[in-house]
Amino acid sequence: MSTTREKYLLALDQGTTSSRAILFDTRQNIIGVAQREFRQLFPQNGWVEHDPMEIWQTQRAVMEQVVSEAMVDPSDIAAIGITNQRETTILWDRQTGKPIYNAIVWQCRRTADIVEKLVADGLSPHIKAVTGLVPDAYFSATKIKWILDRVPGARDRARRGEILFGTVDTWLLWNLTGGAVHATDVTNASRTMLYDIHKLSWDDTLLRALDIPREILPEVRSGSEIYGYASLGGVNVPVAGIAGDQQAALFGQGCFDAGEAKNTYGTGCFLLMNTGDRPFESKNGLVTTIASAAGGHVTYALEGSVFVGGAVIQWLRDELRIITDAREAETLALKVPDNGGVYLVPAFTGLGAPHWDMYARGAIVGITRATTREHIVRAAQESIAYQVADLLSAMEADTGIQIDALRADGGASRDRFLMQFEADIINKPVRRPVIRETTALGAAYLAGLGVGLWSSPGELKSLWRMDAQFTPALLENERGRLLSDWHRAVSRSLGWAK
Repeated sequence: MSTTREKYLLALDQGTTSSRAILFDTRQNIIGVAQREFRQLFPQNGWVEHDPMEIWQTQRAVMEQVVSEAMVDPSDIAAIGITNQRETTILWDRQTGKPIYNAIVWQCRRTADIVEKLVADGLSPHIKAVTGLVPDAYFSATKIKWILDRVPGARDRARRGEILFGTVDTWLLWNLTGGAVHATDVTNASRTMLYDIHKLSWDDTLLRALDIPREILPEVRSGSEIYGYASLGGVNVPVAGIAGDQQAALFGQGCFDAGEAKNTYGTGCFLLMNTGDRPFESKNGLVTTIASAAGGHVTYALEGSVFVGGAVIQWLRDELRIITDAREAETLALKVPDNGGVYLVPAFTGLGAPHWDMYARGAIVGITRATTREHIVRAAQESIAYQVADLLSAMEADTGIQIDALRADGGASRDRFLMQFEADIINKPVRRPVIRETTALGAAYLAGLGVGLWSSPGELKSLWRMDAQFTPALLENERGRLLSDWHRAVSRSLGWAK
């Protein structure tokens, strides 16, 4: 009889609205899940903040809760992996561990004027060439400057090494290790708009332009190695994996080879394609980012962001009140044979890739006297798929790589109508995995690799299991007509608020 004890991997999934902890065994079975929401702070119109202490306290609480409820001995946890909301910016006092200001969330637009000055100063080409990103308030760099500019004495203290900066992964790691480790991984560093994704180092030109002292920056390490140790139930457990949420999902989906892509259908949509060891510069409004550095081998990705994905269904429920539950959208969409000529462009806060039009606004076009609630709901569902199709077309144009199939995850991937329509409109199979918690799974995979449970990402390929495949069944001329009408609808929304 074997006396080998089961080993587990603990994924800390720190998101925009909640902190979660998921416990996996080494066969990727979910053993336990714990989750706690935390407050969203809106001090002014367009500003979004979190309390960093609340982020840490809820994450620590769910970590302890999931281990306790699963009745797992902490000594059987092989490693902890962290995945996190990206770009969100925290600065704190090195000695006290207290934040000097609330976390400025990735959604916050308060630093648009700082971005405009960077553009006016001619730094756009440098930012794109070095960081792979487009100048935008979305990323961390201008948020750091804003805090240093506004908190009295912060910049001088930062130069003396008294203040530390981190994205959420760094903040959690610092607290988990009792302040022993101030580090991040390459994927999170690549989202700060300060990191040279080619030289793999912080960029002095951008640090000077924003007057950000180098002393505050974390050490950048690979996403799969032992960073330090967290005390859990009196046991020191290695923290051995870190990745930003979308890169973690790409990893959790087993997209380890160039040309493999996943889309996460959440509040927004995030489409990432692995481009291997080559960073492609987008000509079509996408951003270049680091996919992972597991095993010391850096791989790159193209990324496209849709600001409003599943959020359009929440809008139907909470603002229009034409559905009472998000799951009702699938049922209503199937009650009509087509969209009745109705197109809904959910540009509620502008349009992301490939348009990057902050002045675009939402539009519903093609309404007639015969338009029903079902048509509007179906148009909302279809809008999610159309936006992803536009990103996919941009990626294929940038790289010359034809994607064989799209892997899907996120909450809205449960919607069979949406998945089938996505397959139809991109004319490629859409594959949904058995384990849809791919963000947490990616963090677990990275942690497992970091402590040697697996020898290479290739060994993880066989663990990916498919729940369902949606095969395209739309005639090409009909597909072309739908896309053409969608693009006409988008053109009506562009620049509306200018």
